[in-house]
Amino acid sequence: MAVEADYYELLEVERTADDKIIKSAFRKLAMRYHPDKNPGDQESEAKFKQINEAYACLSDPQKRAAYDRYGHAAFQQGGPGGPGGGAGFGGGDFGDIGDIFETIFGGAFGGGGGRQQSRRGADLRYDMEITLEEAFHGKTAEINVEVSQACEPCGGSGATPGTSVRRCNLCGGHGKVRAQQGFFMVERACPNCHGRGEVIEKPCRNCRGEGRVDTPQTLSVDVPAGVDTGTRIRLAGKGEAGPGGAPAGDLYIFLHIARHKVFERDGTTLLTRAPISFTTAALGGEIEIPGLDGSRHTIEIPAGIQSGKQLRKRGAGMPVLQGRGSGDLVVEIQVETPTRLSARQRELLREFQSTETGEECPQSKGFFERIKDAWTDLTE
Repeated sequence: MAVEADYYELLEVERTADDKIIKSAFRKLAMRYHPDKNPGDQESEAKFKQINEAYACLSDPQKRAAYDRYGHAAFQQGGPGGPGGGAGFGGGDFGDIGDIFETIFGGAFGGGGGRQQSRRGADLRYDMEITLEEAFHGKTAEINVEVSQACEPCGGSGATPGTSVRRCNLCGGHGKVRAQQGFFMVERACPNCHGRGEVIEKPCRNCRGEGRVDTPQTLSVDVPAGVDTGTRIRLAGKGEAGPGGAPAGDLYIFLHIARHKVFERDGTTLLTRAPISFTTAALGGEIEIPGLDGSRHTIEIPAGIQSGKQLRKRGAGMPVLQGRGSGDLVVEIQVETPTRLSARQRELLREFQSTETGEECPQSKGFFERIKDAWTDLTE
């Protein structure tokens, strides 16, 4: 004899769970195992029936009390909940949870008698690469795409011009058919008309009854200044046409910024690295950095600057997308050691070296003093 599953275990709740917890657990499991979300899965269908049965019992105070006392025997022949006992499942009220199925499965429990609404066309994606200069200034670009549009000869109906469509005999024009599923009456798209509610007697030759044809298009895209990689531009109604003359979806342009020869980008900040001679680092000076706006930005180099030091030029970075102002330009200094010296340069450097006292480079002095102290500690 088969062992019947415990209702509390089916709903994954404790036996002390209140009505709110039981209802919440049922909603979660019903959405997971509903046949419309698991087409062709017999195990999910069986599970769905079990949790329906469990909820029908535990959501009713009288049935739950009988189940807690007698278990499944309460609803078998001769039991207190069997025929004549007033605790059968036939009268279960699921009206309070029908809204979740209406939301998820397209109004299957809403009781509406009208024809199924046409589905909106699919959204499409287009990836566009632009330069950092184009992202700085903004641009208007043209793109070539091929998307499905409403068929002109039939106006998107899918029927040969001059002919008409007839109401589907199987679903009566509703676009859905009903079937008993456990304790629920479940609605699905009609297999005869595929949810349209209408049947095309003579399909249009141009679109073969689809109501849509793939058509190449040239579209204009306005790219605003300040965009970055990942910025998305929406072209409303430029996506795939909906079936049966339904509204078209949208086309989304995803932007990608090409790598730049000079600058890296972090939000609205532009970052670049500038090598300078060790004499400029020691004495100070200035360098010029060309900006993306075509101007030249003068960067003052303070005397004694070290490699890795960052200098900031306010307002010389990327413009703020759909806002005011601009970010900053950050220049990271890299002090370059000369590799080719003339005889005169070597002579001058040796002369400079002879005058060094160690105070010129405080970081080096401090480092070697720490090395000396560490060596003393090891040898003592």
